[in-house]
Amino acid sequence: MKVNIHGKNVEITKGMEEKIEKKLAFLEKYFVIDENTVANVQVSVLPTKQKLEITIPTKYGILRVEVENDDLYAAIDIAIDKLEGQIRKQKTRLQRKNKEGLAAAFLNSDDDEEEEVLVKTKTIAPEAMEVDEAIMRMEMLGHSFFIFRDIGSDNVCVVYCRYDGGYGVIETE
Repeated sequence: MKVNIHGKNVEITKGMEEKIEKKLAFLEKYFVIDENTVANVQVSVLPTKQKLEITIPTKYGILRVEVENDDLYAAIDIAIDKLEGQIRKQKTRLQRKNKEGLAAAFLNSDDDEEEEVLVKTKTIAPEAMEVDEAIMRMEMLGHSFFIFRDIGSDNVCVVYCRYDGGYGVIETE
């Protein structure tokens, strides 16, 4: 993993750089990190505190943490603990099945009839991958569906969580 460390209102010393790289290398025991994976670290000095931001975009999702503390080295330790917690949470999410039933979905729905308004529009470029990888990415992101391009047929597909706990795939022609 490559580490890009940037300082804002602070000069990055060799000690800071070594401590951050050593701590981030420890994360490799939790998941496979590609050599092309880049961890972006920004160290900022605020009027009363030190701020550390770490962003690691992986092929399964983005790990991001932001910590403020009086001591930079304590902030590094707290940030690594938070990243480990995020990784454990994602692994647990992958292992857990979606247990919600159709009846629970109806119980949680509102009976009020309101006019729906478009809230957000998002444009994506679906990546080519297999169905298993798409399911894993969907679970890592915590979404109920994921759009991808099937490697075999090169069609745009949607994988989604079913109410019975399984997964479904919608393929386009």
